[in-house]
Amino acid sequence: MVTRSRIEWTSSTWNPVTGCNPVSAGCEHCYAERMARRLQGMGVPKYRYGFKLTLHPDVVEDPLKWKKPRVIFTTSMSDLFHPDIPLEYLRGVFDVMRRADWHVFQVLTKRSKRLATLAPKLPWPDNVWMGVTVENEHYQYRIDHLRRVPAHVRFLSMEPLLGPVRDLNLENIHWVIVGGESGPGARPMHKDWVVDIRRECKRQGAAFFFKQWGGVNKKQTGRLLDGRTWDDMPALPAEAQKQLVLL
Repeated sequence: MVTRSRIEWTSSTWNPVTGCNPVSAGCEHCYAERMARRLQGMGVPKYRYGFKLTLHPDVVEDPLKWKKPRVIFTTSMSDLFHPDIPLEYLRGVFDVMRRADWHVFQVLTKRSKRLATLAPKLPWPDNVWMGVTVENEHYQYRIDHLRRVPAHVRFLSMEPLLGPVRDLNLENIHWVIVGGESGPGARPMHKDWVVDIRRECKRQGAAFFFKQWGGVNKKQTGRLLDGRTWDDMPALPAEAQKQLVLL
């Protein structure tokens, strides 16, 4: 369950947990649920329970076997801070990330309160980047929770961006990813929302990454903003950087 990824800001995915349940507006058209249902229909054993939260202890140590440095989106098909994931299991995942120090692991959650609560009980090596999703300004409290986490890199995923985010405070935030929703029923994203965020990133010193405009056909809308791509990221080790697939 460690696979190459076509996500623009990572190179691989690793899913020691799959499945989740909705917690906020951004979950309405969850790509991971669509994919899990499709894989279940194809008879893939790891998804025999569809999108029900499922632990996969058999793949927890897989990154230790992967010797070439990678940038790894951890639990792309779940949320590592889901309340039904036991603390000891979570500690095991973090221990593998600590030991596999030649990789960079990107962890993303919408459950920022549990993240802030458990952060003191987890190791935070420099190769673990921690992020929260902020799909509109109503979820900016997640940024305050993230600031309490002693991660070397803290980042925001503002995807799907569903509304303007005014008074965005990026203190101690290193990286911001912005993208529109894609797939069936995709809700529109306005350019001025994106430009406002880009301006705040520049003003406050955070790297800005524009992932996509989204829509039903995201390839058609592309990822150009004002005539260019925006692929800024925090510094990566040279070998990990080579593995990124920027589409």
